[in-house]
Amino acid sequence: MLRETRVASRYAKSFIGLCIDQGKLEEAYNDMSLIVDTCAGSKELKLLLKSPIIKPEKKVKVFKEVFSKHIGTLSNTFISIITKHGRENYLAEIAIQFQQQYKEHKKIITAIVSSAAGLDENIRSAVLKTIEDSVKSEVELLEKKNEKLIGGLVIRIGDKQYDASIQRSINDLKKTFNQRHFTAN
Repeated sequence: MLRETRVASRYAKSFIGLCIDQGKLEEAYNDMSLIVDTCAGSKELKLLLKSPIIKPEKKVKVFKEVFSKHIGTLSNTFISIITKHGRENYLAEIAIQFQQQYKEHKKIITAIVSSAAGLDENIRSAVLKTIEDSVKSEVELLEKKNEKLIGGLVIRIGDKQYDASIQRSINDLKKTFNQRHFTAN
């Protein structure tokens, strides 16, 4: 797994550099996002990528059928190159690494917001603005549902977490009651 990430990271770094030089970074990011989503949603495509039995030429043909109409020329050429070098089994990981390096390049921070129910648009906008003001950077907001929270929300940015959930408040109250000795009148 570590080797896979290292190889993918190197290819992604080279590709992102080429995209920056050619002014095609946004287009390539959209292409890589499509590849990540497609690979995540298709078990068959993942198996095809990993299969040593299927010849690289056949894989290129399948890639072109699946992606060529939906991704740019630069991304198509990149896929052909990695396939010629026998690295097609890393395609999904390369696309993931590309996304991460793109976010680093653009200084985009990912914030994960967990709530008991989905956030409505007003709350989502307010949370996004508050986080952006706090970190002074563009923020990608990912939402997760966690019914155990009962209400409120938990925001995670990197290794930091802000917990404003009802569940946290209840747990804090339990600790307070357990630590203090109350007497009955």
